[in-house]
Amino acid sequence: MTIRVRRVAAACALGAALTACGAPSAPHASRPAPSAPTAVSSRPPTLAPGPAGLTPVFKNGPRVDGKTVALTFDADMTADQGPRAAAGEHFDNPRLIATLRTLKVPATVFMTGRWADEYPAEARAIGRDPQFEIANHSYSHYAFTGDCYGLPTVPPDRMKADVERAYSAFKKAGVPNAMPYFRFPGGCYDRQALKTLSAVGVTAVQWDVVSGDAFARDSDAVAQQVLEGVKPGSVVVMHCTRSAAPATEKAVRMIVPELRKKGYRFVKVSELIGATDRHH
Repeated sequence: MTIRVRRVAAACALGAALTACGAPSAPHASRPAPSAPTAVSSRPPTLAPGPAGLTPVFKNGPRVDGKTVALTFDADMTADQGPRAAAGEHFDNPRLIATLRTLKVPATVFMTGRWADEYPAEARAIGRDPQFEIANHSYSHYAFTGDCYGLPTVPPDRMKADVERAYSAFKKAGVPNAMPYFRFPGGCYDRQALKTLSAVGVTAVQWDVVSGDAFARDSDAVAQQVLEGVKPGSVVVMHCTRSAAPATEKAVRMIVPELRKKGYRFVKVSELIGATDRHH
């Protein structure tokens, strides 16, 4: 994998499209990412560090372990979108979460800390439901590289604090065990970002199927794009944001039964990463 990576298809402007621009707010005091879940569960699987100790990057699971697929949902909200939420814009999507529960689909939600601050009860409910896992999508949803679809950027000396601030926001909302996985805003990263985040101990999670649900209103088109792209071990990127991804819930209701007819089993990202680690 090349170091300067932009693993995003045209629809991945989605990451940037779902944000509003503004200067990053000052981070809270750094707090380390949560370690293992407590009680009887073991530490979530992660990938070994890459060359020179860089943060490892995960794109998809093994293609040979049967038909598994992970649906992932980015819960995007930037640090400066509070006024829009106060004016009535909905950055959450409770109906989508309810549909996933009804369909019994495990899923991984990549959440920004700002989203958890805005919707603490929803973050807590998702995080305490064993059907789901919450992973880190930064606090502010600002880019970790320059030239990332017009996103404002987090300077290198603030990257680690931004990720840790998101974990602090999850903890404040009552999320018991956020996963040690991180998704770069916009999907953009470079060697500097991977080096800087190595101290946090996360696995960076990308994807191999872009749903195209950002601002889409044609649920059929979103569903078709996913169904045509999924392979065994795929990671699908979608969104949990009502105002910016209004077609997603209906698309999921079409995607799930069709993939099950094809013999696919839905899993969380942690299961795919665990299978990848076993293969290595």
